[in-house]
Amino acid sequence: MAVPFLEGKNHLYHSNAWPGATVSLESELQHPHIRISLPEPVASISSAIYGGGFVSLDHIVNRYVDKHYDCSDPVNDMSNFIAAHGYPAETTAGLMTAVRLKYTSIREEPGEQASILCCTTAGVGNAARAGSSRTTFAAYQPGTINIMLLIDGMMTPACMLNAVLTATEAKAAVLHDLGVKDHETGAVATGTTTDAMVLGISGNTAYGVNHHYAGTATDLGGMIGRLVYESVTESIVSEREDRI
Repeated sequence: MAVPFLEGKNHLYHSNAWPGATVSLESELQHPHIRISLPEPVASISSAIYGGGFVSLDHIVNRYVDKHYDCSDPVNDMSNFIAAHGYPAETTAGLMTAVRLKYTSIREEPGEQASILCCTTAGVGNAARAGSSRTTFAAYQPGTINIMLLIDGMMTPACMLNAVLTATEAKAAVLHDLGVKDHETGAVATGTTTDAMVLGISGNTAYGVNHHYAGTATDLGGMIGRLVYESVTESIVSEREDRI
């Protein structure tokens, strides 16, 4: 099931592509969140508000906050949140989203040279087009399209960045195909004002390939683009259909 939490209840999803990896909806706590747990720490690059940059991760937390969230000190707030829930401070990435967590989409695919797990929460209430003149904001706002892309395999650092580019292109393609517009300019949106992404790489040598490229013309890039496209689409559409 690609939208496993649609009923909004606690649920644990076991990955088929990455043995030992789990995704859970923690909906009955005071601060609902999606938790991704990995069997071993992975190399990562991310724009997460907490645990971002180039770090080693074994947990990713996507926390729900409402649109009135006080964002004056999100890093300290997320740090306190992670500590309160017992997640390891040094190996956890924390994101925030105003999208209801039941619309989380999970897409995954095992492969001969790598296997991929993609988990997305996507809403387009603050859709925007990069490159257009528009209002900007100094303060942090909770992310609206959060993509957690986990690849079981080996990749060079340059390839990791290439994978982020491919995933971003796939996200922008979804918004184009769904006709999502920048609410301020009316142009087709390329994302939202507050998107975030976490890319994690296991370094698993069993596949026998160390990937140097992840562009759209490669097998790996094709998998990344397809799964991100499907996952972002599914999260947006499930939210739209649930409102009808």
